[in-house]
Amino acid sequence: MDQSTQTLTGTLRQVRKARRLSQLDLSLRLGVSQRHVSFVESGRARPSRELLLAWLQELDAPLVVRNEVMLQAGYAPIYTAAPLDDPVLEQVNSALDHLLCAHDPMPALVIDEHWNLLRLNRGGQWLATTLMPGAADLPNHAPINLLDLLADSEGFAKPIVNLEEVGPPLLAHLRHEAAVQPALMPKVDAFEAMLYSRLGTENLHTTWSHPTAPVLTTRYATEYGELAFFSMFTTFGTPQDITLASLRVEHLFAADEATVAVLRAQVQRYI
Repeated sequence: MDQSTQTLTGTLRQVRKARRLSQLDLSLRLGVSQRHVSFVESGRARPSRELLLAWLQELDAPLVVRNEVMLQAGYAPIYTAAPLDDPVLEQVNSALDHLLCAHDPMPALVIDEHWNLLRLNRGGQWLATTLMPGAADLPNHAPINLLDLLADSEGFAKPIVNLEEVGPPLLAHLRHEAAVQPALMPKVDAFEAMLYSRLGTENLHTTWSHPTAPVLTTRYATEYGELAFFSMFTTFGTPQDITLASLRVEHLFAADEATVAVLRAQVQRYI
């Protein structure tokens, strides 16, 4: 078995297991025998391009993974990956700018699948420097990864006052993402280590109590008093480009009137 076949079979197994499907489940969805699925995953059978396309569609694999699988199998990639500043994405950039500006003074940010911070509105810039004053000293256009800042002992998690409530669910979510995007795992491990240091093993794995609010709310201790936010995410519907598929806009909303008042006083005057 050559190296490319080993890589292909490993990727196919990984994506299937991340979706919690058995070989039998996948075979029924694809309309092929379980034996054939087993042969493909073991490298004993070479899948056709059409089968791979259907296979990856059924597993709802990320577009970047679909391209990788096609290349591993010796086929041409399916999807483009235009840089965000490419003229072909002009309308997309306009849409992103509209979302960010419309959400001010509430914080909003654009991140990619690796949690790299790509863009912030004014509310987001204010909140970032409020929670982590050192962020103001970062060079312009310096790459910023939110997972790195969350895992840093002096980063964005430091002022969270209800970390025992929001940390474990976030860790579970990150592990789910890393199951499909293994490159995230070192950052997820670092975040988990930070949680251990802050919460201890017992608190990190304690059964969660009944929710006290309809949405998970993160509370921060700041010089302006306690600020509370919950999040919503915007993604592109049925993206056909890897760059677009990786993007999401996180909208933070004030969870109480005190937070609303602070944001309006501190950010609104700059809009």
